[in-house]
Amino acid sequence: MKPLPTVLFGLLVAAVTVLAFVNAASSGGTATARSKLTLVAPAAPGGGWDGFAREAQQALRGQGTVNNPQVVNVPGAGGTIGLSQFVQNPGREDALMVTGGVMVGAVELSDNPESLADVVPIARMADYYAALVVPADSPIQTLDDFIAAWRRDPGGTSVSGGSLGSIDHLLSGLLAKQTGIDPREVNYIPYSGGGEALSALLSHVTTAGVSGYNEVSDQIEAGTLRALAISAPERIDGIDLPTFREQGVDVAMSNWLGVVAAPGVTDEAKRELVDIVTEMRDSPQWQEAIDRNNWTDTFSTDTEFAQFIELEVARAQDIIEELGR
Repeated sequence: MKPLPTVLFGLLVAAVTVLAFVNAASSGGTATARSKLTLVAPAAPGGGWDGFAREAQQALRGQGTVNNPQVVNVPGAGGTIGLSQFVQNPGREDALMVTGGVMVGAVELSDNPESLADVVPIARMADYYAALVVPADSPIQTLDDFIAAWRRDPGGTSVSGGSLGSIDHLLSGLLAKQTGIDPREVNYIPYSGGGEALSALLSHVTTAGVSGYNEVSDQIEAGTLRALAISAPERIDGIDLPTFREQGVDVAMSNWLGVVAAPGVTDEAKRELVDIVTEMRDSPQWQEAIDRNNWTDTFSTDTEFAQFIELEVARAQDIIEELGR
């Protein structure tokens, strides 16, 4: 009898999700992107994509770019549930879905029939970087210490992070490869939330952790975590932490954030959406959000963004294959 509640729960989630999309689309009648833009965050409230969507909502509202921006949350499966629902509303011109590096990996690791090839790239908005951290009382003091321990015992040197396919996961595999460890030997322990991963790390359930720098910066500053390296290609102003490359390991990877439109939108609607996010990006409200969140402004649109996604998908596929997934 156990499968029944699971099935019913799945049906309920799907029904609620569809209603959320229908309500957002139908309310206001002939809504346009300028009059009422829906930002679909394919994650639960409080997560990274949700925070990004709400920062965008505030910037659009504060600048007056959009009269009534709204955020709709569709959580689950690394964003692939939200992606599936979004693709099922082709031609919709008053909505954007938040996406990023996490979704690329999640799509590759799932049997999801939809992918980022099914949506219309609008803009890459920002990047942020991951930090490799250990508990402050760990005997591991430096990146070299960690690599030495990892090489001695890959299976016994566990690494915690976000869901399978996340930037945390892919970075762990890339770091292993670059330091002479078979990525298949990486003992990566995924957690659904940053709080769980942090708790496992602080209680020494895992040896080290990979997480977005912003998610662990408070613990680093408080002295409960020791940061060993950051995955940026070069030093970041305001963050006193050396990169992997500075320490002789050729690894750099960002968790990017962007927005896409529904399949089948007209060229005119696509241009309007590009104009909206361009105006948002140039607003003081958005630049303040960039600074406050320690994001890096990597704004690009249209064809340039589409080419970037293709490269990200190819890289994720290569890493996941090396991880033996």
